[in-house]
Amino acid sequence: MTSKLNLNQLYQYLLIILAFFMPLTVFGSNVIIVFIVFLWLFSGNYKSKFSHIFGSQIMIASIIFYCIHILGMMWTTDIAWGLEILHKMWYFILLFPILFNIVKISHIKYYISAFLMAISLTEVLSYLVWFEVIPPFKNATVSNPTPFMSHISYNPILAFAIYLVGYELFFNLKEKNITRYVYSFFMVSMSINMFITGGRAGQVMFFAVVTILIFQYFRTQKIKGLLVVCIVTTSIFFAAYQTSTIFNKRVNAALDNIQTYDSNKNTPVGQRITWAVNSWEVIMQNPILGIGTGDFPTEYTKINKLNTPQVVSTRNPHNMYILILMQLGLTGLVSFLLIFYYQIKFAINSKSQFLGDVGIALPLLFLLIMFSESYLLGHYTSLLFIFFSSFLCKDFEKS
Repeated sequence: MTSKLNLNQLYQYLLIILAFFMPLTVFGSNVIIVFIVFLWLFSGNYKSKFSHIFGSQIMIASIIFYCIHILGMMWTTDIAWGLEILHKMWYFILLFPILFNIVKISHIKYYISAFLMAISLTEVLSYLVWFEVIPPFKNATVSNPTPFMSHISYNPILAFAIYLVGYELFFNLKEKNITRYVYSFFMVSMSINMFITGGRAGQVMFFAVVTILIFQYFRTQKIKGLLVVCIVTTSIFFAAYQTSTIFNKRVNAALDNIQTYDSNKNTPVGQRITWAVNSWEVIMQNPILGIGTGDFPTEYTKINKLNTPQVVSTRNPHNMYILILMQLGLTGLVSFLLIFYYQIKFAINSKSQFLGDVGIALPLLFLLIMFSESYLLGHYTSLLFIFFSSFLCKDFEKS
């Protein structure tokens, strides 16, 4: 009993450290993940562990989704890239169930606090680079100060952090004390930080965060909530557009890319449109099972040379749905969407308002941003999704 208690305590310490490392370091978070996985795999009590995991529809959906990737290796020709995809997606078959099995409801506040502390540190360093107090380092530049990761990953993670801070501020901190003022300060500073960095998907996610928070706040007054959403999001957009040079340029560039698509497909937005259109042609030829787990680069290169040789080819269409449809067809896409379906269903039926509200917000936000990037292939964003889903989707009363 004592050793089991000590192991559970060790798990919680490791999870808190993982939550802190998650937005800061790939190496550090991977070291913690390896410790957690090895401890879990060699700590026995397997019957209880697997009974708990397979008692969850979300865990079953996650495992099936990965197993379809394994089956997709049977009809792939590029085995090396197929193995690379399996490596990128392994969280769904191993880490997700393990975290689900060891997270504790009593420690959720510590996981979230550790994560928000790391984001706050990142934000401070981002401002220091932006104001040129310290020289740019790692991925940061003065014009796009995202030190620990690219803006493609940073802005969505920052947007989710803003949601967590906003949720705490609007729903849990009712009294006007120092804590409320601290949270208010960080919500404002994080929101400003969102528009001095260049991640457009994260900025779209930010507006979705604001929308979700407002509707959750006015949950019994839908019309009033809709009116507030329109006023607040419009005001933030125009304020950011007028004051943020990088946001202004990114919005204008996106609009220009769309307007000039027919004459110039080799722009950031134009490439994404072209990748989607070309991929769809391949998808329609292999709608049920797809082309195989590893064949996207090969098959896309072929169709790109045929249709749009002037546009750069890609190994990733920067759209999670297109990628899965092309690799694994409708079979893969349905198995993928089932994870989100069960998450949302669980959240709706949750007896905890916090787990219910955040449990709906997380999948909705990812379902949105995955139209513009394969966010469950990248380390930072996929780990964020898996880590938070592990306790937002757990029936703690039953377990």
